[in-house]
Amino acid sequence: MRDRLEKSGYRFTGKGDAAVKVCEWTKKSIRGEGFCYKQKFYGIDSHRCLQMTPSVRHCTMKCVYCWRDTEITIPKWTGDAEEPGEIIDGCIREHKKLLEGFWGHEGADKKKVKEAQEPKHAAISLAGEPTIYPKIGEMIDEYARRGMTTFLVTNGTKPERLKKLEREPTQIYVSVDTADKEMFERLNQPVIENAWEKVNETLELLPTLSCKKVLRMTVVKGWNDKGFKEYARMAMKAEPDHIEVKSYMCIGHSRDRGLRLDNMPKHEEILEYAGKIAEEMGYKVADEKADSRVVLLSRK
Repeated sequence: MRDRLEKSGYRFTGKGDAAVKVCEWTKKSIRGEGFCYKQKFYGIDSHRCLQMTPSVRHCTMKCVYCWRDTEITIPKWTGDAEEPGEIIDGCIREHKKLLEGFWGHEGADKKKVKEAQEPKHAAISLAGEPTIYPKIGEMIDEYARRGMTTFLVTNGTKPERLKKLEREPTQIYVSVDTADKEMFERLNQPVIENAWEKVNETLELLPTLSCKKVLRMTVVKGWNDKGFKEYARMAMKAEPDHIEVKSYMCIGHSRDRGLRLDNMPKHEEILEYAGKIAEEMGYKVADEKADSRVVLLSRK
């Protein structure tokens, strides 16, 4: 597993539970070829973002659309957990190594290359379910102590961890793709009991958090591209600041599970879906990024 992932750009720290990989948008930003939709929506500099995970092989789901290799997935933590500071140090060290080639790249903005050596933002989202990592709250606190902002991406199946966070992240993403339990089971393929109930518990918990809250819906055409009224009704109880409606992208291991280009909605379709949700919730279409096929909804 480790050999395969390293060939695709992953680098591991310590015991191998944590990993880092330079995002393609970070590379594009350094080359002057664009930036991530998170920069457009939330002001996060793509070239100063650290894409990492404390739990590369741990997850509670095997989502059909996931570009990662879900065959390596285990749902429970085993053994001791590496300290957050050691993971962060290791991830930044490996991140710098992965960027070394840009110093000699003709098209690279050397100012951005230099700034990228000191990331200011951590996207805790690379692979796996980060809330399975036993010290996720301490990790968020350590990032904050270092003056870094954090986006925590979770599938919502560990509400008990979210309740016990020592410090909230700058922004929490909860991936929720459908309001239908049957479709949830088919599309997200949970490997733990009561996953649907736990996701709904997380949605009910979100209004009690003070950080920015975002629901992310990945739309797979032919799967969950209906039932937007029901989705809006379910989303309302989370009182999110934003909802991102995003197209499934036909990349990585998702193609091994039978998904094809036909399952990727066009950006115009994503705009249509997002508009239906916004109308039901009383939200507005606040922004969009066509090359990522994503639309941002915000409270009016």
